[in-house]
Amino acid sequence: MSPPEQPQARAANESDVRRTLIPLVAICEASCQQPLHTNRLAHEKSPYLLQHAHNPVDWYPWGEDAFARAVKENKPIFLSIGYSTCHWCHVMERECFENPEIAAQLNRDFISIKVDREERPDIDQVYMSYVMATTGGGGWPMSVLLTPDRHPFFGGTYFPPETFKDILRQASEAWHKDSKGIIAGTPAVMESFRRMNAPAAGKEPVDPKLLTAAFESYSKAFDARHGGFGPAPKFPRPVVLGFLLRYHAQTGNKQALDMTIRTLQEMARGGIYDQLGGGFHRYSTDDRWFLPHFEKMLYDQAQLAVAYLEAYQITGDQSLARVSRGILDYVLRDMTSPEGAFYSAEDADSAVDSAQSNLKREGAFYAWTFREINQPWFAFQYGVKEGGNVDKDPHGEFKGSNVLYQAHSVEETAAHFRQPVEKVRAVLDQTRVRLLATRAKRPRPYRDDKTIAAWNGLMISAFAKASAVLAEPRYARAAERAADFALGKLRDPATGGLFRRYRDGQAAVPAFLDDYAFLVQGLLDLYQASFQTRHLGAALNLTARLRSTFTNQDTGSFYTAPAGDPHLILRMDDGYDGAEPSGNSIAVLDLLRTAEYTDQAATRQAASKALSAFSTRIQKDPEGYPQMLSAFLFQQAKPKQVILVGPRGEAMDKMLRVLQSRFLPNSIALVVSSEAERGFFKPHLDVVESMTSKGGLPTAYVCENYACKLPVNNPARFAELLQ
Repeated sequence: MSPPEQPQARAANESDVRRTLIPLVAICEASCQQPLHTNRLAHEKSPYLLQHAHNPVDWYPWGEDAFARAVKENKPIFLSIGYSTCHWCHVMERECFENPEIAAQLNRDFISIKVDREERPDIDQVYMSYVMATTGGGGWPMSVLLTPDRHPFFGGTYFPPETFKDILRQASEAWHKDSKGIIAGTPAVMESFRRMNAPAAGKEPVDPKLLTAAFESYSKAFDARHGGFGPAPKFPRPVVLGFLLRYHAQTGNKQALDMTIRTLQEMARGGIYDQLGGGFHRYSTDDRWFLPHFEKMLYDQAQLAVAYLEAYQITGDQSLARVSRGILDYVLRDMTSPEGAFYSAEDADSAVDSAQSNLKREGAFYAWTFREINQPWFAFQYGVKEGGNVDKDPHGEFKGSNVLYQAHSVEETAAHFRQPVEKVRAVLDQTRVRLLATRAKRPRPYRDDKTIAAWNGLMISAFAKASAVLAEPRYARAAERAADFALGKLRDPATGGLFRRYRDGQAAVPAFLDDYAFLVQGLLDLYQASFQTRHLGAALNLTARLRSTFTNQDTGSFYTAPAGDPHLILRMDDGYDGAEPSGNSIAVLDLLRTAEYTDQAATRQAASKALSAFSTRIQKDPEGYPQMLSAFLFQQAKPKQVILVGPRGEAMDKMLRVLQSRFLPNSIALVVSSEAERGFFKPHLDVVESMTSKGGLPTAYVCENYACKLPVNNPARFAELLQ
């Protein structure tokens, strides 16, 4: 049995090729029979909770009803946390939560609560920290036993049914024997846990030497043959790639760039990249990016699209730009709602065929037989073999099947078959179109169609940057639509505060730090792509709310959750950058960037204080905070301000192309092309008032601390100033 879904932040033990997934909801939808059981989760919007709505377990959502009953009946709580596309969550559902005997145990002796970790990351963070501290590992599904006042006294991840029955039996016996003793013992444990996780301010600013320390840690872990860092399983972890590109830009260190480019190239060649439809799967089970866990997450698409774009800006390598386009086009095609919002994820497993919709298998949607390919040139390029190309297949899921990867280049394929390159390229393109059409007829993997504010913020950044770097208007439209959706449907019109989740016409769950921080980042990036001040104004407003809602006044760091949930036993300020950047890291960078637009010393000081709050933690684990170190690089670099003044039009577009084609991570840009725009900046930046276009042409002012060089209106001279 392979281990459960592991948190990316500590993913060293996450390795398995996922097995058959049979979500109960899919079974119910495939048949016309009435479900035998329906519990309270049927009234929820979360796709994950709805998947459990017809379990025989008497599930509660997180809330007062469950806790009041636990207190009234003096029963311990069984807390189960997961997410809708989590393979081992579904395995445990099938084996345990649909098992009548286990359901009876839970219903008799426990109050059972289901939590969607993607909707409630605050709950997940608290209990995941407990599980990892007490067991040395963690993952999903997460299984925790709590006292009625929500203090944990036992935790783990996936449990097979016989083990789970024994745990429930022993826990129930212990509770009946000495519930008062268990309850009395939790405060000491929780006090130790609180001290371990308590926000604490660093005493000193971040030491610049930590930048080099982080780089050296990554270089030691780098796989020079296949790219990536560390052994299998391999995760993309885009925050590391972003740091290395910025470290290269700041120091000129070529190794940092080479490691990043090698990793991006090898990932794009591997099976982790969908060679037909674009987009990246969750991670690779091997060290060469060949056999992935086939789940696709929105946050991976967003961050990797940006990584490829930034690498393209530095190198000019068109193959990197093509991968970014492939990611973004996949999201537009398969992960975008009619309203312009972005969906959360696609599952790893799918039905083997339409006639057997209940029989699901890992990667069934993506794998091919040799006969299905039926094109020797394509088979050669993508490593397709007659007997299948998956040599290590522990669960027998890929027998006779092929995972597409770039075994050879187009040029190597042409040379092998002694054909002209252009002829081979044309046939490969035709075959790709045919196979995509064939694949489109297969049963699709399950898609989690909820909208998460934070992940939409990341995706807005990706589309905004792509629209600028690739001069692609449709990407700009995608970013605009998503931003309008977030500011319209995910914002409370009465208070101006954000909600985290939108689904089925309903916005809910007060937003968390990452929702605010990532959306602010997206709006800042959208402003730097479109230069519409409404996006910058929204970013400034949300930044002010972020500071008022999440700032820890004692340390200067930011709590990850708002105050107000009386049932949350701990408020944390985690800054670890894992599969996603931490909300703290992006919040710091947001503050530094908005300070450049407003020239407010207080905003810079808030960013500096937050950085200092993490200095001790970064000192202990520099490789754990790459995004925070990217923010520190921005601060250390004395950011440039680039102001373009003059009318919009072809001449302005040429100047913007000079600016947007370059990798300038430690700069901000603004455009003043009307009196309304000048008026927008006037309360913040007095210097803009005196800036005018020269000779009627768009004119660039390149400044540092708003001390500006002589203005230029020639694109070539502008390019020289940006060097």
